[in-house]
Amino acid sequence: MAQIRNDTVEALDGVACDATVVIPDRGRGPGLLLLQEIYGVGEFILERAQLLAEAGYVVLCPDVFFRIERNVSLPHTDEGLAAAFGYMERFAALDPAVTSGDLQAGLARLRALPEVDGRPAGVMGYCLGGALAYEVAVAGDPDCLVSYYGSGIAHRLDVADQVRCPAIFHFGGRDPYIPVEEADQVRAAFAPRPDVEVHVQPDAGHAFENSFAAQFSDPEAAARSWPLTLDFLRRVLPVT
Repeated sequence: MAQIRNDTVEALDGVACDATVVIPDRGRGPGLLLLQEIYGVGEFILERAQLLAEAGYVVLCPDVFFRIERNVSLPHTDEGLAAAFGYMERFAALDPAVTSGDLQAGLARLRALPEVDGRPAGVMGYCLGGALAYEVAVAGDPDCLVSYYGSGIAHRLDVADQVRCPAIFHFGGRDPYIPVEEADQVRAAFAPRPDVEVHVQPDAGHAFENSFAAQFSDPEAAARSWPLTLDFLRRVLPVT
């Protein structure tokens, strides 16, 4: 059984945010900074963290919304989704330099954990977190990038050459928030890179891996995408 503990990440301005750390049974491993959806660090993100820990990774989930409200965890209901969009709008209004610094501090904290101890560390995110994971790779130096249906990435491809690590992107072909043409643009931008994969689940919408959100969940698409992620991680972030 994976171990779970609370931790903190100190931002560059000295403000600390809460974080959850999930440690594999073996007590050590490569690191993954796992970035939340707009629902916050809740049941889905913690489930993903557990699955990644079972695969051998040390996972740190920072409280991304901490500058707005601490420890947001919204239910996967229509009401929860409406509230989540409100948090996302408030987050988008923050200074991007500050929020980028917060994420880089999270990666630094992950690498400093004794259970990681010099091993490689990557970044992974869903929805809002998928876009933020891309920004971490643009501005920082993670050892790999895993991005699930990150909105707005197609509008940030002018900095794609700053992503120097192996990467995998997942999109849904029927995502109402991210047109499939944007996934095609991401694929085209990274086409010269053999270490970058772009996968589109043709019949899936947004947040298709989230089994807790009935309005989004697509078990068949998730059953195809999750093994692709695990295979990618085993290749680029091997557990030793």
